[in-house]
Amino acid sequence: MRDVAVGVGMRAPSLYSYFDSKNAMYDAMFGQAWSDYLATLDAAEAALPRSPRGVLRALSHSFFDYAVADLARHQLMNQRTIPGFAPSAESYAPAVEVLGRSRRLASRAGVTKDSDFDLYVALIGGLVDAQLANDPGGNRWERLLDSAVDMFADHVGIPKPRKAKS
Repeated sequence: MRDVAVGVGMRAPSLYSYFDSKNAMYDAMFGQAWSDYLATLDAAEAALPRSPRGVLRALSHSFFDYAVADLARHQLMNQRTIPGFAPSAESYAPAVEVLGRSRRLASRAGVTKDSDFDLYVALIGGLVDAQLANDPGGNRWERLLDSAVDMFADHVGIPKPRKAKS
């Protein structure tokens, strides 16, 4: 009866003909998600503003928008939701590259201490998590990004942009 439902003599394809295991499938998805964000970061980097706070804001919005666009992808990339899954070194490499590049860009904007960069990552990640948990599809927490970046910038001593003289 199953052959009739799918087609005479045909069987539904199995993902396991492409992947050795569920973890291998998760690994490929993890690597693809971070590679896709790396391309997003490339585009964001090409359009970064000159001001240090503008750089941090642009980076924040880039990651926030990518993360909240797909809850399952965000969970795979940033949370330990799959028991027993750890990405391979190959799939983890784009994530390492994203973090390294983000650290360098933040450093050029004035975030030079490792602990300050960790705080920045936690701040943006927390806003992503709050958005996904409390207002999926909305913008309640996204609206706070620029204010949060400004508070962070004040905390680490990044000067406010100069006002244009009239």
